[in-house]
Amino acid sequence: MNRSRMMMPRRYSELFVETLLFVSAITSILVMLLIFYFLIHESIPAFSELGIISLLAGMKWHPSGDIYGFLPLITASLTITILALFINIAIGFPLAIYLAELAGPRSKAILKPAIELLAGVPSIVYGFLGVIILVSYLQDSFDMLTGRSILAGSILLGVMFIPYLTTICEDALRAVPGEFKEGSLALGANRWQTIRNVTIPAASSGITAAVLLNIGSIIGETMAVLLVVGNVARIASPYYDIFDQGATFTSVIAGEMGEVARGSTHYHALFAVGLILLLVVSILSLIADFARARIRKKFGGY
Repeated sequence: MNRSRMMMPRRYSELFVETLLFVSAITSILVMLLIFYFLIHESIPAFSELGIISLLAGMKWHPSGDIYGFLPLITASLTITILALFINIAIGFPLAIYLAELAGPRSKAILKPAIELLAGVPSIVYGFLGVIILVSYLQDSFDMLTGRSILAGSILLGVMFIPYLTTICEDALRAVPGEFKEGSLALGANRWQTIRNVTIPAASSGITAAVLLNIGSIIGETMAVLLVVGNVARIASPYYDIFDQGATFTSVIAGEMGEVARGSTHYHALFAVGLILLLVVSILSLIADFARARIRKKFGGY
């Protein structure tokens, strides 16, 4: 009897926690659906008036002339994301390997707080530093009319998200059981062979998630890229000219939403830009989940 009485509070507490978690999950889903509904509702007038194909394939974005084409925003966003991700991985991933597998206690004591400090710096501060240092350097070094360019945005975002990639990849590498590494070393592999052939494949699902998460973060960044990219919505000529100015999804929304008349075509076109951005990030999240599942199934990763 006493035992059953003691079990009652535990059951109630477990039921409370389960109910709370269920409500939290349902609330998250509802919030996401409401965001989609709101963006779709506000975007429909733009799609109806201008046409979906005209918006997505339009070569020009000139609100003053009622011309709204997303292609300049798409090309600039993709170019900046690809270049920034290359910089991000080239620096952040080796740094994660060093911290997880090679660094001594003294090095970790210096590098870990520095990385955590960089992760806590507001994006607007990165933007100011980009304007003062990076933009000026590019302008002087490459004899540019202005240093604000696609290249400046790529470098700034690539450096800005290094701490996030490094931290997640380091955690994934540390999660690999020590028995895996010890078994590799016992079979005669050296340290680098163990890292390359055992540790990295075993942690590949976490590393993939970190990369795809950073892609979404880079695409969604606003203030830092707004300050250094120039916010000129045009397709570079030639299209691979990274020294030209550009405008991303987020920079256009942030730069123009405050001045647009509510209910105008321009207003609804900006919501359509936001809808496209949300769809891209959502698709990336689904790809990340799919990739993690496939890699985990293939390699048994962590």
